[in-house]
Amino acid sequence: MSDFKLQTADTAAPAGREAIEKAEKGFGFVPNLIKVLANAPAAANAYLDLGTRLGNTSLTPPEQQVVLLATSFENECGYCMGAHSTVAGMVGIEEADLEALRDGTELPTTRLNALRDFTRAVVQKRGNVTKDDLSEFRGAGFEQAQILEVILGVAMKTLSNYTNHIAETPLDEAFEAQRWSPPVASGRA
Repeated sequence: MSDFKLQTADTAAPAGREAIEKAEKGFGFVPNLIKVLANAPAAANAYLDLGTRLGNTSLTPPEQQVVLLATSFENECGYCMGAHSTVAGMVGIEEADLEALRDGTELPTTRLNALRDFTRAVVQKRGNVTKDDLSEFRGAGFEQAQILEVILGVAMKTLSNYTNHIAETPLDEAFEAQRWSPPVASGRA
């Protein structure tokens, strides 16, 4: 079990308290991830800022969740899969698409599948995607800016995925219905 403290507004340093208050205002509660990240206020504030910036991209809210879930799937982050599966339902991702994202299988929605595939390629290849990867992504109607926006989402989720692995962040009750464990045979290359 990890010894990372779940900070509160009462226990966090001033900059960490700022992140906790911002999360509570934005989400209606303080997710355990933010409580962990508040141990390093710069990390907590960076994560929240990246989330705000991702929200201001040309990717739709469902597309943003596809990027975040695909990254979390590849990084095998149970916490983020649970959290973003919950959010995905709230922003209108179809149940069949969400199930495929959680299972690592092909999504029935062609555009979202192309986005998931490109995100997976970025994560698996550490950004060294091929011309074919780029061509397939662009062929699905995505533009150059969205290539960079996917990288933004991958960066955001990598910060939280790695934090959750190291800190063993407990899943919040609000996400419990979407608890996730990596598939035994995910079919990943």
